[in-house]
Amino acid sequence: MIDPRAVVDPRASLDSSVEVGPFSIIGPDVEIGAGSWVGPHVIINGHTRIGRDNRIFQFSSLGEVPQDKKYSDEPTRLEIGDRNLIRESVTINRGTVQDQGMTRIGDDNWIMAYVHIAHDCMIGNHTIFANAASLAGHVVIDDYVILGGFTLISQFLHLGINSFTAMGSVVNRDVPPYVTVSGHMAQPFGINTEGLKRRGFSTKVITQVRLAYKLLYKSKLRLEDAIAQIQAMAGDCAELEPFADFIKNAPRGIIR
Repeated sequence: MIDPRAVVDPRASLDSSVEVGPFSIIGPDVEIGAGSWVGPHVIINGHTRIGRDNRIFQFSSLGEVPQDKKYSDEPTRLEIGDRNLIRESVTINRGTVQDQGMTRIGDDNWIMAYVHIAHDCMIGNHTIFANAASLAGHVVIDDYVILGGFTLISQFLHLGINSFTAMGSVVNRDVPPYVTVSGHMAQPFGINTEGLKRRGFSTKVITQVRLAYKLLYKSKLRLEDAIAQIQAMAGDCAELEPFADFIKNAPRGIIR
């Protein structure tokens, strides 16, 4: 299952079902789970653990040293879960000791060509990163987030569940759950209605999310008063609880 033209360090731990294409290089501290496929010309280095049934396309570089001047060859990690699709020329760096020492990618993510995920990022499950989206260090991306092509996310930001960035967005503040943003610099443009429909949210719930969005962005209420009203609404609509909690606990401020 390993092409004879690949270079796999004998200390690497690959399940017997893993396929490795020609001219790929896999370092000594790499683990790859069952059913995963590594295409040609892929480099996987560092303390990197990759789960089951992943597909990694050519020219990707996973687990390399972080692009951080403070990094001093500490044994930090990259962890990638199961069933992720990682397309051509994706770069994912491992973590730094200034954070948790780890970059983590969850399960069932769709990561398109030329995406960059920097050190110490934490990516959830079922996300979609379109071509050339780039994350600076220490970014948190919750489940079901969609990043449009060429989106840029500044360091230390948090994008909430089911949020959406339009193509070419430059994001410099946290994005609450369910919110769509667009522009340079990015501004809010309603809620991710199509994403919520695809996830099976009812019309009633989507209406409540839209009302909460209007309280936050259209009512001219003080932030504290908007949060209080959204929390009251959450008593009848549990889906609003993460929305209110996110806004209340955004240390760098939400996009406004």
